[in-house]
Amino acid sequence: MHSPQFTAEPSSNDSVERHVAAGDGPGLPADRAAPMFDVIIAGCGPTGAMLAAELRLHDVRVLVLERETEPVSFVRVVSLHIRSLEVMAMRGLLDRLVAHGRQRPVGGIFAGIATPAPEGLDSAHAYLLGIPQPVVERLLAEHAVELGAQVRRGRAVTGFAQDDEGVTVELADGEQLRTRYLVGCDGARSAVRKQLGVAFPGEPSRTETLMGEMEVGAPREEIAARMAEVVESTRRFWLRPAGVGVYSVVVPAAGVSDRAEPPTLEDFRHQLRAVAGTDFGVHSPRWMSRFGDATRLAERYRVGRVLLAGDAAHIHPPAGGQGLNLGVQDAFNLGWKLAAQIRGWALDTLLDTYQAERHPVAEDVLDNTRAQMELMSGEPGPRAVRRLLAELMDLDQVNRRLIEKITAIDIRYDLGEGPDLLGRRLPDIDLAQGRLYDLLRRGRGLLLDRTGRLTVGGWSDRVDHLADPGAALDVACVLLRPDGHVAWIGDDQRDLDDHLSRWFGAPAS
Repeated sequence: MHSPQFTAEPSSNDSVERHVAAGDGPGLPADRAAPMFDVIIAGCGPTGAMLAAELRLHDVRVLVLERETEPVSFVRVVSLHIRSLEVMAMRGLLDRLVAHGRQRPVGGIFAGIATPAPEGLDSAHAYLLGIPQPVVERLLAEHAVELGAQVRRGRAVTGFAQDDEGVTVELADGEQLRTRYLVGCDGARSAVRKQLGVAFPGEPSRTETLMGEMEVGAPREEIAARMAEVVESTRRFWLRPAGVGVYSVVVPAAGVSDRAEPPTLEDFRHQLRAVAGTDFGVHSPRWMSRFGDATRLAERYRVGRVLLAGDAAHIHPPAGGQGLNLGVQDAFNLGWKLAAQIRGWALDTLLDTYQAERHPVAEDVLDNTRAQMELMSGEPGPRAVRRLLAELMDLDQVNRRLIEKITAIDIRYDLGEGPDLLGRRLPDIDLAQGRLYDLLRRGRGLLLDRTGRLTVGGWSDRVDHLADPGAALDVACVLLRPDGHVAWIGDDQRDLDDHLSRWFGAPAS
């Protein structure tokens, strides 16, 4: 057996701009001074921080503007799903996150229907990681800064104008900055999206739910007994331990109100008494919030030099815990493509694949959260459907399909005709040189070659080559994009060169 060979070339530090058509830009007169930055990102949540880090892997000059002066203080626990864990593993971040979280099985996450985790999920990271959201945001922001991104807090984007060479961004204090591209990662009420004039169609909230963490005076046995009674008719209700003497409390709100106004402790007490007949002696809240079931999707993710990602592009109920994961994966898809545009080697069509690939993914998430919210209704019809679906989920194929959907490991981008593996992410397989994802940390493409006969030739400044006859693959060779999705399968050099050109531009002379 031949030993594996791995070749890599450092990327060039020369930044070359490729122009794109300017979109309709509201507001300011266009300032055509030379750009100070390659990319300005509005918002330093998980999506914005992840995007900044991805861009910095390619020496892109990045500035992140966050309107809040301090990171969020309340400790809401979120779940990182399988695909997000794979993304973190591909960038060497997984161990940092796991150290702050708690692993649990992936069963029972579709509409809260109690089912075990399917066996043999096709991932080396087949679990959920419960972790405080502020920790995720901090670690991703630290990662971006370590790579060279600038982060400025207390700086809100209030206006911008784009032309054929860049974007002039105005801040709340009147300062103007110049950048080649602007990306709105500024949440559901995105100022960037609104000023861009992109429609945000969907449905407004019909129901609202209170969520928080607080201390509880009632005994654990009493809480468990009331829970068992109430959840039969009210699915949007629970009290779950979240620490010593502290519970995560979720209860339906009395109606739909302005979500910008946080609920009070008295709101929780009133609604707990209305739903469960007792307020369980709740007191000393750590944090309190409300969420609705509004569901909206931006019609466009890009207008000229301005793009949208994360909650700025899509909002939906938190059923299945998909929101943060969807945004981080948006950033993972966009980062290398936007960097390629800025570095000057991308084909004109590459940046368009961001919307072409991620918009359908968001559509699917919106649909499955709509379905989950219906299944959580206390009405007789939805309760009957829930009982039927619970029976069907006893079938492994049904349970597996829903888990793969929620955790995003079922995604297959439409890259044309070919084997089923084409367009899918490749799991973290064993190689003679170690684990696959360890070879993707620099955000470059990778040719995984079991024949030992192929080469990446003039693309070696963008694509690494691993010749490993013993790689755990069912095909001869695969070309992986920087996001770990399979862009080509085969063993013919000419066909490979065509696909290298499609995804990585013209070869270097």
